[in-house]
Amino acid sequence: MQQLMLHGPGTVAWAEVSERVLSDGEAAIVRPIAVATCDLDVAVLRGRLPLEGPYPFGHEAVAEVVEVGDLVRSVSVGDLVVVPFQISCGACGPCRRGRTGNCAAHPPLSAYGLGTIGGLRWGGLLADRALVPHADAMLVRVPEGITPAAAASVSDNIADAWRTVGPPLQAEPDAEMLVVGGDGGANSIGLYAAGLACALGAARVVYADQSPERLALAAGLGAETIDGPWPRKLGSFQVTVDASGSEDGLRCALNSTGFDGTCTCVAVYLTDATLPLLAMYSRCCTLHIGRAHARPAIDEVLALMTDGFDPCPVTSAVAEWGDAVAALSDPPMKLVITRDSTPDR
Repeated sequence: MQQLMLHGPGTVAWAEVSERVLSDGEAAIVRPIAVATCDLDVAVLRGRLPLEGPYPFGHEAVAEVVEVGDLVRSVSVGDLVVVPFQISCGACGPCRRGRTGNCAAHPPLSAYGLGTIGGLRWGGLLADRALVPHADAMLVRVPEGITPAAAASVSDNIADAWRTVGPPLQAEPDAEMLVVGGDGGANSIGLYAAGLACALGAARVVYADQSPERLALAAGLGAETIDGPWPRKLGSFQVTVDASGSEDGLRCALNSTGFDGTCTCVAVYLTDATLPLLAMYSRCCTLHIGRAHARPAIDEVLALMTDGFDPCPVTSAVAEWGDAVAALSDPPMKLVITRDSTPDR
């Protein structure tokens, strides 16, 4: 079978690898049919994130189930499913508490398509086939009416965005929200966060950035927009999101977090940032930084999509499977690579 390998910035190539086989009765084999680039993928492809190749590429996908173990009950051959990018068993202590990104049954950070960070064992999802070791725990059926291309990023970036706004807005539905966007490697996540907050009915959603393209996308998703360099503070918001990847952007988000508010940082910082700790302390501000636990968020996101939330405006381009190498040589913000799916979908 073929698997796309990333060799370095802007360099990918197809390779012949061993066929995937069922590991046990709880596993499934899937055929990816819509694979999206994650914000980290784009940073690696553009040379902004030092994640060295070669490694199997792709970790956001919708796939068709082609084989299931004899203990699998939740999905069947032919189902279209979201494949979470993190490997999780669903039965260990962390998984039962919803912390599926830290599953105790596998080595830390186990994931598809993230090189040595996620472990090379699982391969990537831009491939003819992929093994899902815990099919009942991991795979989520795509509801009727949602296209594979629309749902491809639900397995990571949209789930990541949901955790920044879903739980805070469930706790405080009338909260106002700020997203600080930028070029720091979380571009689509910030936009998805703004769109999800609007879909969830936040009292006010503000998106601040310096990119005309992203500002226009945020406005189209229903957010107010603020253009220009990040000031020290943009107001007082109960929910803030730092997707800037910039110290100035992070400090702006933190300074704009109101009393007892929560700021979630979804960007990756390779060096330590200076934080306004005294101001945060004085306002009882909570900073949450770290990887998302994707699997519990997937059901929530798909429910919102069924109710009308459309993430497709964030997609920059859609390419055919056979054009993947060329499309990834100079990737846009959010690329979705597709091939044929079941005719009746």
